[in-house]
Amino acid sequence: MFKQMKNIDSAFKYVRTFSMLLVVACVGICCFSVYKSFQLVSHIQSKIYILSNGKALEASIGERKDNIPVEAKDHIKTFHQYFFTLDPDEKLIQANITKALYLADISAKRQYDNSKESGYFTNIISGNISQTISIDSVMVDLNQSPYYFRCYGTQSIVRTTSTVTRSLITEGYLRNISRSDNNPHGFLIERWATILNKDIKVQNR
Repeated sequence: MFKQMKNIDSAFKYVRTFSMLLVVACVGICCFSVYKSFQLVSHIQSKIYILSNGKALEASIGERKDNIPVEAKDHIKTFHQYFFTLDPDEKLIQANITKALYLADISAKRQYDNSKESGYFTNIISGNISQTISIDSVMVDLNQSPYYFRCYGTQSIVRTTSTVTRSLITEGYLRNISRSDNNPHGFLIERWATILNKDIKVQNR
C-alpha cells in the first residue's frame, strides 16, 4: 500500500513537472511568434513598391539625410534637362521651361528672359533646331547649407546643315524647401550661373 502511494506521488510529480515544462515551452513559442510577427510587419512597412511600366519596383524608406546626395544630383540633372532640351515647337519649349523654373529661383528666370529677348527661342523654332543635353557629372558640397554645386554637361545642337557639340558648365546653390508635385525633391536652385558654354565640335550633316 505504501509502495503504491509512493508510485502515485512520483507519477504526480512527474506529470506536474512535465505540465510546467509544457506551459513554459508554449509561452516561449507564443512570445517568439509575436516577436517575429512584429519584426516581419516592421520589415514590410519599411518598404514601398513603385509601379513602373507594369513592373513593381521595390523602394526602401530612409531618412532624408541619407538620400540628400542622390536627390540633390537628380534635382540638378532634371533642371538642366528641362531647361536645355529644346525642339522647334513653341508649346514644348514653354512646357519644359515652366517645369525647369519650378526647380530654380529668379536667376534661372533671368537667364530665360535674356535668351527670349535675344531671340534665341525664335531662332530655334524658325531654324528647325533641336537641342539636347547629356549630364556628364554633378558635384555637390554638402558640408554647408545652402549646398554649392557644379554641373558638367555636353549639349548637342542639331541644325539643318550641321550638328554642334558644346561643353556646358554651370554652378549654383541648393536650398531646402517643401516638396510638391512640381518639385518632388524639395530643393530650390539659387544663384544659378553659366561658367562655360563653348563649341567643342562641329560636324556637317
